[in-house]
Amino acid sequence: MAKMLGFGRPIGAVMQACYVVPDLARAIEFYVRTLNAGPFFVLPHRKAPDRIYRGAVAPTEVSLAMGFAGTMQIELIEQHDEAPSLFREAIARHGYGFHHFGIAHEDVPEVLPMYLGEGYEVVGRSPVPTGGEVVFLEPPNPVHPGYLELLPATEDMDQRFTRFWQASVDWDGLDPIRPFA
Repeated sequence: MAKMLGFGRPIGAVMQACYVVPDLARAIEFYVRTLNAGPFFVLPHRKAPDRIYRGAVAPTEVSLAMGFAGTMQIELIEQHDEAPSLFREAIARHGYGFHHFGIAHEDVPEVLPMYLGEGYEVVGRSPVPTGGEVVFLEPPNPVHPGYLELLPATEDMDQRFTRFWQASVDWDGLDPIRPFA
């Protein structure tokens, strides 16, 4: 049996769906009002100086929000600058909308060769506030637009995301936007 994250998703299986949006506040409002997802925890105007896009340093400025619909994490990302990035690439190819599925692994560097052996290509990397580095992969034969993100299942990640999920259980709809910390 797979090891479970505190919010009820198995390690090694999809735990996140991410969307690139033109306006984070409007997107959060839609998810809260229309889809009854949330609350959303926001990390505003983050510029990761060590972000890599297609082999080059690409310190893009983004804001992101994370909330839950059941045990599935929803991530929303708005890029604030015009810098080349995996987000701008997706928008140019397919418009705003679905960006990636996230899969948590206990040891991303250990499982990465398996994905590469299946023909996935590394298109981006970025350190994350919960520890470690996420790796974005482009599938060799995509069934639809989008990437795959490998997330390090660190203790901090599990605790923080579980706290976000717990806030969604029996949520009364108040305070839909909260700080990420």
